[in-house]
Amino acid sequence: MPITSAEGRSADSAAAPASPEAAEPIMLELVDEDGRTIGTAEKVSAHLAPGRLHRAFSVFLFDEQGRLLLQRRALGKYHSPGVWSNTCCGHPYPGELPFVAAARRTAEELGLAPELLRAAGTVRYNHPDPLSGLVEQEYNHLFVGTVRATPEPDPEEVEEYAYVTPAELEKLMSEVTFSAWFMTVLDTARPAVREVIGAGAGW
Repeated sequence: MPITSAEGRSADSAAAPASPEAAEPIMLELVDEDGRTIGTAEKVSAHLAPGRLHRAFSVFLFDEQGRLLLQRRALGKYHSPGVWSNTCCGHPYPGELPFVAAARRTAEELGLAPELLRAAGTVRYNHPDPLSGLVEQEYNHLFVGTVRATPEPDPEEVEEYAYVTPAELEKLMSEVTFSAWFMTVLDTARPAVREVIGAGAGW
C-alpha cells in the first residue's frame, strides 16, 4: 500500500494565488431532515457545536484493481487536519447540485476527473470531531466511481494519498486516525460500490 505525498506536485500545477473573492465567507446550504433547503450559513459557524444540519457530499473512487483512493487531509485544514478519509468530501455552494460539487472538488483537491461517477444514496449523521470540537451535522450525498489518472493533489488540501484494498484499509485504520464520518459514509455507499466495481473486490 504505497502512500504518496502531495509535495511532489509540480510548480506548474500549484494552486493559483487567492483572488479577492476567495476571502469572502464560504456559505453552506442548510437543510431540514428530509434534505430540503431551508437557508444558508457561513461554513465554520455551521460546524460549531451543536452544529447546524447542512448539505454535504462524499466521493469514493476506485482504480482498475478495485482499490479505494484515500486521502490524508492537509495539516492546515480547519476541520479534521491530518486525518485520513475517503477520496473527497465537502459542501456544495448554495444552489449547486451535489454531483457538480463532487466533480468540482475532486478536480480541485486531487486533480482528477472520474472516468465514472454515480449517485450512491444519502445519509444523515451527527458526528462530533473529538480533536477540533467541531460538529458534523450533515445530510450527505454519496458518489461512487472509477478513476484511471494519477492524482495530482493540491498540497493545501491533501497531505498524501493511497490506494487500499479492504484488508489494507482495515490495517491502516488500526494504525492511524480517520475522519469521524468515514465509516458512516463508507458503509452507506457499499451497495453502490459493489454494483460499480463488483463484489469480488471485497467491499
